[in-house]
Amino acid sequence: MLIKKAVMILSLTTIAFTATPHADEAEVAVLPLEYEEEQSLLFMREEEKLARDVYLTFYEEWGKPVFSNIAQSEQTHTDAVAEKIEKYGLPDPVVDDPVGIFVNSFLLEKYYELVAKGQLSELDALMVGAFIEELDIIDLQESIEKTDEADIQELYSNLMRGSRNHLRAFVELIEDATGEDYKAQLLDQDAVDAIVNSPLETSRSSGRS
Repeated sequence: MLIKKAVMILSLTTIAFTATPHADEAEVAVLPLEYEEEQSLLFMREEEKLARDVYLTFYEEWGKPVFSNIAQSEQTHTDAVAEKIEKYGLPDPVVDDPVGIFVNSFLLEKYYELVAKGQLSELDALMVGAFIEELDIIDLQESIEKTDEADIQELYSNLMRGSRNHLRAFVELIEDATGEDYKAQLLDQDAVDAIVNSPLETSRSSGRS
């Protein structure tokens, strides 16, 4: 059942980026972004790659399907950010895509820190997964507040829905493993409880919320 849920989560979070663009989108002039908007996009490109890389590493270590499934979803996420980077004419920081390679030194350090923690035990790896998703939710919310561009706001909102779905998956596995309620690591406990006690989400662009 848990594997089926993980597959469901993957399919739901991938839906967010399959909408057909408007026919006249290519004809609309693209205005330059503000500096903070640019930096948020560039950071988010590698932050989503960070999640993918950590989960791929954990899948190799522990063989747990949830890591492979969510890593595929994170690949979709980082690709979606790459499309915006291309649209706005920014230099893509992912110039080399192997696992564990980052331009951003903070994310490079964070990758090794998180991997080291998750290699201690399978439960620690699940806790790292939940930590990453809580962090993504915080960073995405801050990024939404830094831009007035509707398409970028929509992108971040879709990414955040994916992160909430991923958090639900990790929390369920953690609670099954420990027999205890999950304790929030970064978000307020009430915020985490509200997420995990609500249904899986689909993209608004698909006609469902």
